[in-house]
Amino acid sequence: MFDTIILLTGPAEHSVFTTLLRGHNPDLTVLPVFTAEDLAAIEPDWLRRARLISFTTGVIVPGAILDQLGFGAYNFHPGPPQYPGRAPAQFALYDHATDFGCTVHRMIARVDAGPIVDAEAFPIPADISGAGLEELAYTRLVQTFWRMARVLATQPEPLIERALRWGSKRHARKAYEQICDVPVTIARDELAHGVKVLGADHFGIVPTIGLHGFQFRVVVPETESAATNEAAEA
Repeated sequence: MFDTIILLTGPAEHSVFTTLLRGHNPDLTVLPVFTAEDLAAIEPDWLRRARLISFTTGVIVPGAILDQLGFGAYNFHPGPPQYPGRAPAQFALYDHATDFGCTVHRMIARVDAGPIVDAEAFPIPADISGAGLEELAYTRLVQTFWRMARVLATQPEPLIERALRWGSKRHARKAYEQICDVPVTIARDELAHGVKVLGADHFGIVPTIGLHGFQFRVVVPETESAATNEAAEA
């Protein structure tokens, strides 16, 4: 019997989406999940009664959990089918794409590879940054969730799948790090494009002098910075 949705997302989205889903199905239990540890703690009995919905999260759902879900799992991906994987907005801008969007798909063990059930597209505004395009995609993704909430909350049958295919080029962390690399021989136009796509704070390689009129600084992740400070104090 379908009576549970496992909602894998952030705390802010969980609060709003739970109210929305239960508005369509008052008898529905919405189980909050934020981490891989939360997922691993769910009992098999719960999984057999549940559908999982993943919304803009970096948590990867293991295939063993997907196999135990009684009513499938669906992911809301903040990018179009042409850009599966990491940082779709940045890669689309880096490629000078003219259109972007968001995708909803059934989850399988491979990330961003399951059958597509919905996709939205919109033109990319001129001179938009990577962060700006991410915000647009997030807004469209929320609107898509709102539109699909009733079906997700009330229909135990699998969602209808569309004849859409994922792009063949899948971007992982290594590819993202490569476009963040700034060689001192980079052409001015290419550097300006990279700054627009990523924002100057994303660049981790810093020339000792200004480069083509740009100045850069080292950006250290908070976790790395804390570890460095602890080592210095030891």
